[in-house]
Amino acid sequence: MAAVDQAKYAALIRRYFDACNEADYDKLVSCFTPDAVHYFPSGLPDIPWRSADTIARKWQWCVENLGSQWTIEKILVSHDSHEAVIEWTHWKSKAGTALRGDQWYVFDEASGLIREIRAYYASPAQKDVEINELVDFDYEGRGYHLAPKA
Repeated sequence: MAAVDQAKYAALIRRYFDACNEADYDKLVSCFTPDAVHYFPSGLPDIPWRSADTIARKWQWCVENLGSQWTIEKILVSHDSHEAVIEWTHWKSKAGTALRGDQWYVFDEASGLIREIRAYYASPAQKDVEINELVDFDYEGRGYHLAPKA
């Protein structure tokens, strides 16, 4: 495995958030591999977002229609894997609300770009589902626990 450049990954996440806040399509796309995926918890339409183009266009829509702006609260970059986790706040000025959460980032080792984001919201759990999870994320295939330990 290639050495992990923690500063580079932290700078890329900050660049991505700047691009979101600016609704800058080209800058957004430049942060991702072309086939990147952004996973979300259930409740949003058309998720997950698949491709750098889709991710960029969806965030542009949020800025235009929701008055979205984002702040990074914390960034932690792994020292031994091409991954990071952040805490953020999504400010929706047109609705007068905000949403807090975390995102897990997976970077493409060859290009250094974002390959995957998994969003987790600081919000009440849905009472009508057995397990609150990201939509269309392969938990079993990635080795996640599918039941509590005995």
